[in-house]
Amino acid sequence: MAVAIGFDTSCYTTSIAAVDAGGRVLASHRLLLPVQSGQRGLRQSEAVFAHVRQVPLLAERLRTVLAGERVCAVAASAMPASGEGSYMPVFLVGLGHARALAAVLDVPCYEVTHQQGHIAAGELDEEPMVEPFVALHLSGGTTELLTVSGGQAVHIGGSLDLHAGQLVDRVGVAMGLPFPAGPSLEALAMAGKAEALLPVSMADGDLHCHLSGAETRAMAWLQGANMARVQIAAEVFDMLARTVARLLAAACKAAGTGRVLVVGGVASSTLLRSMVAQRLQRAGATLDVRFGKPAYSADNAAGVAWLGMRRYLAEHGAVSADTQTD
Repeated sequence: MAVAIGFDTSCYTTSIAAVDAGGRVLASHRLLLPVQSGQRGLRQSEAVFAHVRQVPLLAERLRTVLAGERVCAVAASAMPASGEGSYMPVFLVGLGHARALAAVLDVPCYEVTHQQGHIAAGELDEEPMVEPFVALHLSGGTTELLTVSGGQAVHIGGSLDLHAGQLVDRVGVAMGLPFPAGPSLEALAMAGKAEALLPVSMADGDLHCHLSGAETRAMAWLQGANMARVQIAAEVFDMLARTVARLLAAACKAAGTGRVLVVGGVASSTLLRSMVAQRLQRAGATLDVRFGKPAYSADNAAGVAWLGMRRYLAEHGAVSADTQTD
């Protein structure tokens, strides 16, 4: 069986994955970067060092899964997103390992972006999205609206200040929750009841949003100690759901499509998914909104590996990709 291996070394997670020519994920191994209690992440130099230590550990796990398989291609996320100036040192760790492995195996090494990997992962184990469609990337480093057509993603909107994941992490860490704080803050939110006390701040016909004001108000509630933590958490998720619903409606109107794919770590929240669906239903929006599977929503290399396999198949054809070698 022909297999493509993917590497993704983000600001949050070290990940390696393997995908076959049919898009089946054979292995997907992830390790969060170690962050001390009370911190909201790592400096790039610290994250690079953590990746250097963790990539070999994941590679050793992958070895047992791939015994006897033929690796036809290797891929890695080389930068956060497309566009001039998109660069973070952390991605050089995964790219360096990918290039070294590809050279030893004498197979092609494909460079993709972290964002492209997220979008591709959102389609794994699902029917491919029909283009054009709108993609919303919600994570700790990105809150971005894109239109996807002809395999190209074009930025059309998103946050003008804080990212969705940053808001969740900053409020969660201020509560004493572990970083990344998404799962823990979601658990608190499910025990609370929101009253829509955090206003939504939109701009440019709802294609852009501001989230920093919500952080300021939530921090004031925490410092004032006059509101239960479960309600603060619920208010944060409620505000995010209202914001996302308006972003999606505006993006679909601008792009002339009703098809939406929502990806990224924040999008793995079951609570946020249900709240966004409820908001869209109340607004009467008839959109076909798909969320990637939770297992592939947070930072992962599965989408990167799938992109590598697709590139290989496009260049070499399915027949050669499936050919067995001794």
